Amino acid sequence: MKRWLLWLGVLLVLAGLEASLRGLIGPYAYQITVLVGVNIILAVSLNLINGFTGQFSIGHAGFYAVGAYTSAALVKFGGPAIRGLVGFLPAIGQDAVLLLAGLAAAAIVAGIAGLAVGIPSLRLRGDYLAIVTLGFGEIIRVVILNVDSIGGARGFSGIEQLSNFFWVYFFVLVTIVVIHNIVHSSYGRAFVSIRDDEIAAEAMGVDTTRFKVLSFVISSMFAGIAGGLFGHFTMYLHPNSFTFVASFNVIIMIVIGGLGSIEGAVVGATVFTVALELLRKLGPFRLVSFAVLLVLIMIYRPQGLLGSWTLFKGRRKAAPKAMVV
Repeated sequence: MKRWLLWLGVLLVLAGLEASLRGLIGPYAYQITVLVGVNIILAVSLNLINGFTGQFSIGHAGFYAVGAYTSAALVKFGGPAIRGLVGFLPAIGQDAVLLLAGLAAAAIVAGIAGLAVGIPSLRLRGDYLAIVTLGFGEIIRVVILNVDSIGGARGFSGIEQLSNFFWVYFFVLVTIVVIHNIVHSSYGRAFVSIRDDEIAAEAMGVDTTRFKVLSFVISSMFAGIAGGLFGHFTMYLHPNSFTFVASFNVIIMIVIGGLGSIEGAVVGATVFTVALELLRKLGPFRLVSFAVLLVLIMIYRPQGLLGSWTLFKGRRKAAPKAMVV
């Protein structure tokens, strides 16, 4: 009962913030705040693979794109039918059902895509796995470029704006709670054992391929949800938003915050998104300045900004240092 009351309180707080936040901080800051939430979902989900399972995936943008286009296509082409089924609800209720249907489809299709790439590729390790996941992300982008029904190279426009601060940060909380519970379960111990010593984990009877695929699918599903939220907030999707650079950006987020740290992923996504916007006034020197900032972080905090600190259980075993590729 207390848990349900807690979630009800969270929903009321988010609803109150949604009603007042745009007027308090302005449209621009509101948009950045929402994009921070989308990036948090991406970073926390990728951290399950790269941070807790110890694999090196650089194709997260592919699942992000799958979720975004799946949700947008379902709502655009199936929206009238869904609204007809829930016509007895007020407009805000119909929008909620439509968004949740799109996000559910996004999670399922992205999860299937994660399974499709995970089964054949996750027997690989290190650089070989990174190359395969990078290739998968690019395959997804090229396929989207050549499908005219979802805009192709022109981009997918005419998407309903169903996502907002309330929905983005509701799913931020859902993502954090789910990943936290997984990591601190028997499955999470299996993930961490693979990260620490895969050969020893296999010797102890851990089905390493199964658990790597499982972490890949879960992470992909949340990336798909992030894509759906992004598409229904911006109301426009273009394949250029899902290049390999987007995958590297998510990796930068979890490296900044600390690999193997949920709180670090949250901090890293926030710092990354806000820092890029604050440096925008530097014009052509923006990315150079950001690169210098990253180098300084890697020199003085190679374990990430939060390192081994965690909010829920004090200090944990030292998180792995940033990957060097």
